[in-house]
Amino acid sequence: MSEVELLLVNSSESCTMYTIQFLSDEQSEFEKFVSKFRQDAELNPDFQAIMRFVEQILSNGALERYFRREGKMSDSVVALPVLKSKLRLYCLRLTDKILILGNGDVKRSRTYEEDDTLQGYVIDLQKFERLLKQEVRAGNVEITEKEILTDKTFEV
Repeated sequence: MSEVELLLVNSSESCTMYTIQFLSDEQSEFEKFVSKFRQDAELNPDFQAIMRFVEQILSNGALERYFRREGKMSDSVVALPVLKSKLRLYCLRLTDKILILGNGDVKRSRTYEEDDTLQGYVIDLQKFERLLKQEVRAGNVEITEKEILTDKTFEV
């Protein structure tokens, strides 16, 4: 078991972006993704494309067309970008106005399930979403149209 907290990344009229951070880690999941690929010359075009999508989502909202569905039908896991790319950034798209940015990596296999690293990022998000839903049902967390109201840490 490890503890995770929800952190605000950025907010606009159209979208509120969060990420998760394991309390045992120095960086949030999204910060890890950024620092892993920011300086990578070979993957920089793919990284820049994902960052442009993040900016567009902040401006326009977390609209379905920006994402590739991943995970299972019962969860909200999606990936950026929808375009052909060597990189994947996994997210939880809760609504058009609420997005939780996760982590990602180079996609070396046909599906994320065939890659332990990618599957790990998806499973972290799936576990977090299940906990978030439990906490909403229990009345400990409130999800409004634009934000997630909580001050608690989650055990994943």
